Amino acid sequence: MFDSVRAIREPVIQLLGVSKAYETPRGPFAALSDVHLEVYAGEFVAIVGKSGSGKSTLINVVTGIDRASAGEVLVAGTPVHRLSQTQLARWRGRSIGVVFQFFQLLPSLTIAENVMLPMELCGTFGGQRRARARALLDRVGILAQADKLPATLSGGEQQRAAIARALANDPPIIAADEPTGNLDSVTAEAILHLFAGLATDGKTVLMVTHERDVTRFSDQLVTLVDGRVDEAEARPLTGVMRRG
Repeated sequence: MFDSVRAIREPVIQLLGVSKAYETPRGPFAALSDVHLEVYAGEFVAIVGKSGSGKSTLINVVTGIDRASAGEVLVAGTPVHRLSQTQLARWRGRSIGVVFQFFQLLPSLTIAENVMLPMELCGTFGGQRRARARALLDRVGILAQADKLPATLSGGEQQRAAIARALANDPPIIAADEPTGNLDSVTAEAILHLFAGLATDGKTVLMVTHERDVTRFSDQLVTLVDGRVDEAEARPLTGVMRRG
């Protein structure tokens, strides 16, 4: 059923023979090698693998933070690998919300101001920015923290704020790089439920994680080994935890 439904839709994310090499003192290092990947709208995709397997590089290539050395990166039909830095910044601000392991909230801004910042940078939502920020903070369960500084919040609350910020411009895609890596197990579980809810609501979610337990929530599992997709491990899942 899963494959037949996918077959009649166009993928929202396509990686076609993508490779990424970094120059090091010892010569080129291949972080990704000939990666092929298709992701469809509304899917929750878990990207797993050992440290150094290329997980973060894959997310960075999809979001345009890194440029592929070879191959094509297509996101909603946009050839990300061909965009200039200026075009990338504009496209990323409206098309993809990025969530990092270490939150990256600006310490001198309140939580609401952090959420409003992407709207200000992209010129979206006009006079509704504060109201939208508060609505998003309510959605992730921390409206009471709206006027506080990041340092006064727990790690889980800061990650919820980072998720709200990623949703600020209502992007169709959310890319999360180890979003539960610094959280205790109970808080991590709550954050996974939050991401799963976003996918249920129609967002496409790519999550890099060491936690294979995330497959309980996922529609697709992508396992990287030394920069390559392990085809034996790549498979569709059911996302049963978020659908049940």
